[in-house]
Amino acid sequence: MKSLNVGLVQQSCSENLEDNIEKSITRIRELAKQGAQLVVLQELHRGLYFCQQEDVNEFDQAETIPGPTTTTLGAVARELGIVIVASLFEKRATGLYHNTAVVIERDGTIAGKYRKMHIPDDPGFYEKFYFTPGDLGFEPIATSVGRLGVLVCWDQWFPEAARLMAMAGAEFLIYPTAIGWCPSDEPDEKQRQKDAWVTVQRAHAVANGVPVISVNRVGHEVDPGGGEGIDFWGNSFVAGPQGEFLVQLDAAEAAVVVTIDKQRSENVRRIWPFLRDRRIDDYQDLTKRYRD
Repeated sequence: MKSLNVGLVQQSCSENLEDNIEKSITRIRELAKQGAQLVVLQELHRGLYFCQQEDVNEFDQAETIPGPTTTTLGAVARELGIVIVASLFEKRATGLYHNTAVVIERDGTIAGKYRKMHIPDDPGFYEKFYFTPGDLGFEPIATSVGRLGVLVCWDQWFPEAARLMAMAGAEFLIYPTAIGWCPSDEPDEKQRQKDAWVTVQRAHAVANGVPVISVNRVGHEVDPGGGEGIDFWGNSFVAGPQGEFLVQLDAAEAAVVVTIDKQRSENVRRIWPFLRDRRIDDYQDLTKRYRD
């Protein structure tokens, strides 16, 4: 397979979980008709971003893997003959939950899953209350469309995660995401935040010579605790192995298919052989928290 048609679903969400999944499935079908072979959904696409507050009742949204959503999406994947990357609130056991991305093969089976490793704890993003850090490591998931280096949102700021996925043979870095602004932030600050988010991910593409697929949610979501809420900025994009934009969305709901030339990654790695020139004999301090 010399190229891959990738579909991105950037959507807003409501309190109605069934409506959200139906919206996602409608978009998946549209993208499959346009030739998508792989469709990526945003982080926690089943519902609102509930981590704006700490509320034990939100654990009721969690589900097992396999479970209801993987069964539903598995049937869609099998019907359409496509691979789907979904993002779920995983219930592993009572009191043990993960922010998990699951990859569904085109025959409807689960190809693998990734549990989010880096868990934020910031105002409006109280994820440590809900999610246990992942324990599956940084392992690409083998599928019929290639080896997928699936990571999740906050992971996208850490070059170590991208590097380890690439070192394990990932052909693509995929980031389901939920990130946005505080409405009261100044316009210049908003622009700096978004630019930093885009830049760091394009840098992962460059440093590892692989395409990056980043799919973010969109729309304003109210803070149930009475805060300002979050304006999710969308701007989902795909960057090629030199960081070049292959597609970039704006701040509206959208679904788009983009073709990725897989041979280009091979060619770029030949002329920019970063993996060859790494000084692995002198990187021991990377395992330290800080060098005093």
